[in-house]
Amino acid sequence: MTGEQEKRASGGAMTDRARPSRDDVPMTTRAWSFDRPAPAAEGRLTLGVRELPPVAGGDVRLRVSACGLCRTDLHLVEGDLPVRRAATIPGHQVVGRVVALGSGVDDLALGDRVGIAWLRRTCGICRWCRTGRENLCPRSEYTGWDADGGLADVADVPAAYAYRLPEDPPDEQLAPLLCAGIIGYRALRRAALPPGGRLGIYGFGSSAHITAQLAMAEGAEVHVLTRGPGNRALAEELGAASVGAADASPPVPLDSAILFAPAGELVPVALAALDRGGTLAVAGIHLSDVPPLDYERHLFYERDLRSVTSNTRQDGTELLALASRAGVAGVRVHTTTYDFADTDRAVQDMAAGRVSGSAVVVL
Repeated sequence: MTGEQEKRASGGAMTDRARPSRDDVPMTTRAWSFDRPAPAAEGRLTLGVRELPPVAGGDVRLRVSACGLCRTDLHLVEGDLPVRRAATIPGHQVVGRVVALGSGVDDLALGDRVGIAWLRRTCGICRWCRTGRENLCPRSEYTGWDADGGLADVADVPAAYAYRLPEDPPDEQLAPLLCAGIIGYRALRRAALPPGGRLGIYGFGSSAHITAQLAMAEGAEVHVLTRGPGNRALAEELGAASVGAADASPPVPLDSAILFAPAGELVPVALAALDRGGTLAVAGIHLSDVPPLDYERHLFYERDLRSVTSNTRQDGTELLALASRAGVAGVRVHTTTYDFADTDRAVQDMAAGRVSGSAVVVL
C-alpha cells in the first residue's frame, strides 16, 4: 500500500511529517474547465494547467483530495444556467487540506481538513443576510459559477465559507454531503414534514438518496418515485416504504414531498399526491416549465408549493453536525468514484443517467 493509499484508508488523516509548511504554496494547478456550454455528451470539459495568483486576504488554499459532481455542474456545462465567467472550473463539493492561508485568517491552520460548498460569499449587510437568510442575498456568489471550483488539484475559498471536516470519514463519503447533503437537508426542512410523516421523493439521485436516509432516521415513512431501474433498486435497498415510476401515484397520501428531478411536469403530479395541508418543496436550481395547475386538484385544502434556493452556512453546519453525531446519521452515501483523469467521462455518465447515487472525482 502506498503512502497515499494509507492516508485514504485512514480517512484522510495526515501525519505531522506530511502536513504542509508555509513554504509549500502551490502556484499552479491542473484543472478541468469548459469554454462554452454544450451537451455533456460532446465532451466539452478540457484539462489544462492554470497559473494561480497569491492567496487573497481572508482566503485559504486547499490541496484537493475529492470533488463530488452535482446536477448543478451539469446545468452549467450544458447551458441550463447562464455562464458568468470564461473558462470556468466547475465543482462545489470539495474536500481538501489547507496548504496556504491568506492574511487575516486565524481560525484555520495548515493541514486542516476542510470542505468547500456551493455558497461562496454573501454581502453580510442586506436585510436577508441580517435576518439569517443569506441564501437570498442579491449579491451572493457561488463556487464553480462565479469563481473557480474544485475539479482541480488546488482550490481557493474564503475561510468564512469553508467547513471544518471530521478526520474519520473517507473523502468520497464526505464530498457529497457538501451540496447534495446540505441542499437535501434544507429541502427536507422546507417540506415541513411532520414527525413520523409520509414523505414522497421524486427523483433519486445524489441529493435524494441522502435525504431519504435523513428522513428515515427521523422516523419518516419514505415513498420514492423515480425513473431508472438502478435508482429504484437503490431506493429499495435503503429501505423506502414503496418505490414506483416518477409519474405514478404513491400507495398513500403524502404529508410532504420533495421534487429533486429537474422536471416541471412532475410538479402537478406531486401536488396531486399530497394529503390535505401537505407541502411540496422543489429542490433544484433549474426546472423545466411547469404545466398549468388545477386549483381544486393541486392547491386547494391548503397544499403549499415551495422552492429551495441555495443554502445558508447554518444549514451546512447543522447537516455536518448531524452527520458527525450519528456516524453520518446512519446514512450510507452511495458513491461512484472516478479518477481525476476521467472527470469528463464522469460528467457524461451523470448526464446519461449512468450514475447511481453520487459521482465523486478522487485525486
